[in-house]
Amino acid sequence: MKSLHVLFKPKHSPAKISSPATDRRIPAETHFISLIHASGDIATLRRVHAHVLRRGLLSSRIVSQLISCSSLLRSPEYSISIFRHFDDKNLFVFNALIRGLSENSRYECSVRHFILMLRLGVRPDRLTFPFVLRSNANLGFLRLGLALHGAMMKNGVDFDSFVRVSLVDMYVKIEKLGLALKVFDQSPNRIKNGNVLIWNVLINGYCQAGDLQKAVILFESMPERNLVSWRTLIKGYMGSGESVRARELFEQMPEKDVVSWTTLINGFSQNGDHDIAISMFFRMLDEDINPNEYTIAAVLSACSKAGALGSGGRIHGYLSNNGFKLDGAIGTALVDMYAKCGEVDTAGRVFGDMKHKDIRSWTAMIQGWAIHGRFEESIQCFRKMMYSGEKPDEVLFLAVLTACLNSGEVDLGLNFFHSMRLDYSIEPMMKHYLVVIDMLGRAGELNKALKFIKNMPIDPDFKIWATLYRACRAHKNVKMAEMVYQNLLELDPKHPGSCIFLCNVYAAEGKWQEVERTRTLMEKTVRETYQEGSYTELDGLVHKFSAGDYSHKLAKEIHLKLEEIVFLARQKGYSPGTGWSVHNIEEEEKESVTGSHSEKLALAFGLIRTDPGMAIRIVKNFRICGDCHSLMKYASKISQRDIIVRDARQFHRFKDGICSCRDYW
Repeated sequence: MKSLHVLFKPKHSPAKISSPATDRRIPAETHFISLIHASGDIATLRRVHAHVLRRGLLSSRIVSQLISCSSLLRSPEYSISIFRHFDDKNLFVFNALIRGLSENSRYECSVRHFILMLRLGVRPDRLTFPFVLRSNANLGFLRLGLALHGAMMKNGVDFDSFVRVSLVDMYVKIEKLGLALKVFDQSPNRIKNGNVLIWNVLINGYCQAGDLQKAVILFESMPERNLVSWRTLIKGYMGSGESVRARELFEQMPEKDVVSWTTLINGFSQNGDHDIAISMFFRMLDEDINPNEYTIAAVLSACSKAGALGSGGRIHGYLSNNGFKLDGAIGTALVDMYAKCGEVDTAGRVFGDMKHKDIRSWTAMIQGWAIHGRFEESIQCFRKMMYSGEKPDEVLFLAVLTACLNSGEVDLGLNFFHSMRLDYSIEPMMKHYLVVIDMLGRAGELNKALKFIKNMPIDPDFKIWATLYRACRAHKNVKMAEMVYQNLLELDPKHPGSCIFLCNVYAAEGKWQEVERTRTLMEKTVRETYQEGSYTELDGLVHKFSAGDYSHKLAKEIHLKLEEIVFLARQKGYSPGTGWSVHNIEEEEKESVTGSHSEKLALAFGLIRTDPGMAIRIVKNFRICGDCHSLMKYASKISQRDIIVRDARQFHRFKDGICSCRDYW
């Protein structure tokens, strides 16, 4: 087949271009290159391309510009088509294509065209290798990486600073830090000022590998640092859970930009220090640093996790007063914040005002209705999304299944689950199976739940069996609970949860010798676990409590208030749920074990520090236990207050001694 430029070639084109013709051709070529750069979409670019062909102006310069522009417009297939129909495949054309394919995540294709380049005898240069190395960094091939390293040396570009940085970055990303360090050590220009990039790349590699000691040595050895150097190490500390050291380093920064603040705020939020993340955001505003979209998303996420409605509302006001569009990521973050802080109707209004809704926005709203037990609204929102033409994904289906779980709609939930694969070709993940098993278990369908687990196409994990255990305990099926325990031990014998689960079963049956035997096993193999904790916000400050916490400055008053609540609740019929304790001890001691759970301390604090009649909002990172749930109901009636608790699964609104979950959780 003839190439396109031959088909469109004028019939009377001269064999050789004379000097005057050349003078006319150069301005024409420059004109068309400017038109190529001005093309805002593929349709326009195709029209420009057609005019180039008709005038017989196709040159390697124009072709490389066409390829580059089509790559920027996210049309790599068109780039390949242009390349294939151009005969003079020289260095400039290859470089444009290899770069465009790499930037469009067509990594294998990028490497294949590099190999084609070598086969055609076109010698790569310093502009070729960075993008081939980037492609291989994403592919993760060591042998290809070593071959590229050798080709760099053969072509004499291995000491080019840009190429060398790309080589170090590739070795870092394929997790060959030893080779990355060797290349770094052999770089003669690394000790000169201005060569910060190669240092930053290597420091980032050691941070990602968790070797902070080596990262710090490199950081302190740098002849010159820039903002990225500081941010990289701060992020490394945060990633390793060393929030204190990250903050110390942040305070030492000679200059702090919005990205530095965002890195710190997001790090605190990711490490569970939501209160610090929020306070750092407001400090940032006080220092006249304007947040960007990522900063807002990070701090609103912290507000969501801590249930900090007051702080979230202040941020909403700031956004409205400073010209932020409450759409896209910011709008979605606001919807999520209000929903998770207990104001789902406000979340609904924000969602309704959003002009542009994507799949993440719909998911946040559906999930918001779901965790509040608002089943009808959740399903109605799902239907509206379908009518809008948005295609559901696996995360959205998880939100819909959660709505069915929290409302006890088992049959509909199973229909949605099967619809994922049959109607939308979405393969369920472990989280989807987990919700279905929880749904069946809470409905008392233990045998169906067990059968469902056995028929899963993927091996059940610890959480799957733990969910079935909770159902066994709730429905007092000791025999099945013992079977579940064996599966938990096989999956993770050192996990304390596997022992605690069985302890609870035996304790409920009064089998205290079995409890002690299991607890002894747990003490020999126990390892560190996440700490149970609760949050409540007061006057813009987030207060954090953990079980048995005496660290709060009002600890004495809090515990006295909690004793008062329990005393008054007893008079109304409350009986401490000692069945939730796994110890064979006297009843009074059992009460003290469950009596200092973090949500109870947060409740007592709220009753002390807020005016009568005010609602108390609490966020707990685990699921609320039966004893705490019972006490909250009595406390809401005694205090004549609304008590709103968000646990790891859903919201519980306690009012006049009744919970919105109808004791179904």
